[in-house]
Amino acid sequence: MMSPASLRALLTDSIDYAGLFPPASLELEPALTNHAHYVRSPDAWMLGVFVLPVKKFPGLAANLERFDPATPLCISALGPKTVNAAEFLEELNLAAEAIRDFTAKHHAAARITQIEMALPSEPGATLTGTNRALAGLEIPVFWEAPVDEAERTAAFIAERRRTGTGRYGLKLRTGGVIASAFPSSVQIARALIAAMLQGVPIKFTAGLHHPLRKFHQSVQTKMHGFLNVLGAGVLAAEHRWDVQQAAAMLEDEDPSSFLFAEEEFAWRDWKISTPRIVLQRELVTSLGSCSFDEPRQDLRALNLF
Repeated sequence: MMSPASLRALLTDSIDYAGLFPPASLELEPALTNHAHYVRSPDAWMLGVFVLPVKKFPGLAANLERFDPATPLCISALGPKTVNAAEFLEELNLAAEAIRDFTAKHHAAARITQIEMALPSEPGATLTGTNRALAGLEIPVFWEAPVDEAERTAAFIAERRRTGTGRYGLKLRTGGVIASAFPSSVQIARALIAAMLQGVPIKFTAGLHHPLRKFHQSVQTKMHGFLNVLGAGVLAAEHRWDVQQAAAMLEDEDPSSFLFAEEEFAWRDWKISTPRIVLQRELVTSLGSCSFDEPRQDLRALNLF
């Protein structure tokens, strides 16, 4: 079955493969073997970047024979977590230098296309010194903030984007391996609406293995669905939704509420055309998942794939 054009628009380059992270927690070699298979598969159109901690760069050289200029390894470089602004800037400088060195050595078979790093504290103070550290790296950077700080962080990121001082976006954690790691639908909706209103690109990570919201035994709570989250993002941007409306879509567990056709995607009575999905995806960018198989299996079960 050929996927409808609207579904392809919503999911193109949407799943950043994070096989190194829980619950998969693979070693580097098998994770890269998986990614090399995925990038050559018929489903490669859904595949985004390979999420790789900067500290694992040294082990990559021995595993790059699986990639070449025609099928390169596209990487999201993940900086370490830090506890204060001084440590953050120190680690960011080290990460930026490692990225420059890596690019000089491996640009034929591998390329770094984005950076991700968690902010440790006050977003305004922390982001002040980032431009100098990232000088010359013309790639998007997604700053992760706790869900309760996401709205404020989106505002600071938007200010820097308006002044032309960084291709910055917001990264939001939407789950984990325990129930307490999952934010509520309202919390996600607040972050999503703040990013949409400010024109800040947003990406998501963790807990989005399944298309639709559902209870999952492994974490003893309901996991958010990636069709819910990405769909709410493009519809919120298109129709200027408020938090309540976005949260309602994030809560929806009924497959019949989601209709994908060639010319448009509809959730209940709300619609967005396929070309407009492509446009709004510039703000709703991707999600990190430790599995590229589970999302596709579930989409097939819904007869969407």
